Amino acid sequence: MKSVLIVEDEIFIAMEIERVLQDAGYTVVAIAADQTEALAAAAAAEVAFVDLNLRDGPTGPRLAQELADRFSLRIVYVTANPSQIEQPAPTAIGYIRKPFSEEAILAAAAIAAEPESAQLIHQDIVIL
Repeated sequence: MKSVLIVEDEIFIAMEIERVLQDAGYTVVAIAADQTEALAAAAAAEVAFVDLNLRDGPTGPRLAQELADRFSLRIVYVTANPSQIEQPAPTAIGYIRKPFSEEAILAAAAIAAEPESAQLIHQDIVIL
């Protein structure tokens, strides 16, 4: 199974994503609310669910780029503002729009874990 980093500053949203992923057998290595926390935990992860607006501002897009470049993490954006994704990270799978469904999180995780499983695309996931 894949190891996942959740980058989300709203703790209840982060905990919901964590619950969904853990119930499905994924390992959540950390919940990070900003760039510093995310970069500190990134080496242990393979996939990152990244919000765009974090505790340290609208740093999610730049952070996703760094997570992809430095750690080769597959990126799933989780956002209410997809227009803020001007230049997707090279390893970005796509985005899930907030509010999200449990099924959307699981489908995105499956695609990130095995890109060849893209036929699992859920209606709430936009592939980049």
